[in-house]
Amino acid sequence: MSFLKSTLVALALIAALLVAMSVLLMTGGYPAHTALFALWSGSLGSWYALTSATLVRAVPLMLTGGAVAVAFRAGVFNIGAEGQLLVGAAAAATVALALPQGGIITSMLALTAGAVAGAAWAGIAALLRSRFGVLEVISTIMLNFIALHALSYLVRGPLQEPTHVYPQTSTIVQGVQLTRIPGAGRLHVGLFLALALLLACGWLFRHTAEGFRLLVAGESPSAAASAGQIDVARTTRRAFFLSGALAGCAGAVEVLGVTFALYEDISPGYGYTAIAVALLAGLDPWRIVLSATLFAALEAGEGAMQRDANVPATLVSVIEALLILAVIAVQAARWRSRSASMDASDAPVVPVVPG
Repeated sequence: MSFLKSTLVALALIAALLVAMSVLLMTGGYPAHTALFALWSGSLGSWYALTSATLVRAVPLMLTGGAVAVAFRAGVFNIGAEGQLLVGAAAAATVALALPQGGIITSMLALTAGAVAGAAWAGIAALLRSRFGVLEVISTIMLNFIALHALSYLVRGPLQEPTHVYPQTSTIVQGVQLTRIPGAGRLHVGLFLALALLLACGWLFRHTAEGFRLLVAGESPSAAASAGQIDVARTTRRAFFLSGALAGCAGAVEVLGVTFALYEDISPGYGYTAIAVALLAGLDPWRIVLSATLFAALEAGEGAMQRDANVPATLVSVIEALLILAVIAVQAARWRSRSASMDASDAPVVPVVPG
């Protein structure tokens, strides 16, 4: 699909989204104009809203969305980005609290620890798949719950703050926290890290042999093994590790740049929303920048809608679900069109013999 056609499809989806939101608001008896204005003002209506509300939420969605996209493109259905994010956050917080005097060196070590922890957590699912044939859809979902309860144990046990009153860690010292971007409110340099990693992932798929192996292994493992001479098992493991590392890095960025402490509800479900983010972007790491920003804007604006127009925040969840369904419908229509054109091109040509 050309860039112009993709842009037109995206604009059509956004227009349909606004129409659907207006219809839902009016059906529920809410003032559509007031609610939509609140959504705009709370997400994109000012520089502070854009930077401190929308883009701060977009950073973990970019990284976890990239994690899902990398895995899905390689034929790995990693549903465990949420758990990998939590494990990465725990590892980063542990390093940051253990080395408070290290400054930027500690920050880099904490980010690395988060990525390694996320990769290792995803590696468990890779081992279960390759050794015992356990579907990663099942294993990664189960690992999400294990990570959640492990984090709960840590913040109520070994990592709990000294007074043992609150289920969280001590605050990470300012010298280890990610630097905020001047003039951008709460937005931190983790944004640049997320953009760089997505840029690298897009380049990997488009211009490298390793990216080609990932794509081929995802499209047809049997063809990759027979015609392409690709070690599918090894390629799949690499996809697990890369996906987990991106999600773990998201957790590290969140704890170092936003919360500055580890606690139970550190993620509002970024790892699950990431699936929608990746699907909306067509599993393209470069387009994830836009889809992550869109979902972040919806989540940032839902609070303003609830506060200024008394609209339930769950309505935004309904809109997100409708958006996902619309994207799936567009992709299905595009797939049917492509299949029909391929069938037409493969049809035998019957020669016409003159009478």
